[in-house]
Amino acid sequence: MEAPPTKKSHWIDLLLATLIGGVGLMGLLLVTGDPIYWLSEHAPNSTFRTYDQLIADAAKRHNLPPEFVKALIWQESRFGADKVGLAGEYGLMQVTEIASRDWVTAKKIPNFNPKDLFDPQTNLEVGTWYLARALGRYQKHDDPHPFALAEYNAGRSRVNRWMSTGTNELTDANELRALIDFPSTRSYLENILARQEFYKRRGEFTP
Repeated sequence: MEAPPTKKSHWIDLLLATLIGGVGLMGLLLVTGDPIYWLSEHAPNSTFRTYDQLIADAAKRHNLPPEFVKALIWQESRFGADKVGLAGEYGLMQVTEIASRDWVTAKKIPNFNPKDLFDPQTNLEVGTWYLARALGRYQKHDDPHPFALAEYNAGRSRVNRWMSTGTNELTDANELRALIDFPSTRSYLENILARQEFYKRRGEFTP
C-alpha cells in the first residue's frame, strides 16, 4: 500500500505548482511584447477591448487603419469613455469642442451638445473624421501619419510652423520629428506609432 502524503510533501507540491505556473505566466507575458498592457487588458472590468467593433467600424468609414485609431485612443484616454482632459477634451479620442464644431458644420448636425462626445460611437465618429481630415492634408508626404498626429495633438498652426522651419517643401516625417520643439508632442507621436505596430503584430483586427 502506498504511504499517504505527508503535510510537508503537500506543501512542496503546492510550491512547485506555483513556481511552474508563475514561470508559465511570465513566459506568456513576455511573448505578448508588453506585459503591463496584457495585465491591464485582462484585469477585471477592463475596457481595453470593449470598443474594438466600434473602432473598426469608424476606421472603415473614414479609411483609417483600425490599429492606428485604437493606438491613438490608448494614448489619449486609455479607453475611458467618460474621461475629460485638462483642456476640456472629451471621451475616448479626447475630442475638443472646436473639433466637434468643425464636424457639426461639415456634416450639418442639428442640436449637437458637446456632452454628446461622451457617447463612444459619437466620439469615434467625430474623432476619426477629424483624424482622416488631417491625414488628407499630408497625402503627398512620405508618411502622413506623424504629420496628422502632430496636428491632432498640437494643432495645425504649430505643424505649419514646424514645416516652415524645415526644407522649402517639408515632406519627410523624420525631419518633422526633429523639428518638433514640444517634447510631449514628439513623445505622443512615438508612443502612438509604436502602439500601432504592437497591435499589428498581435493581429488585433485580423478576422
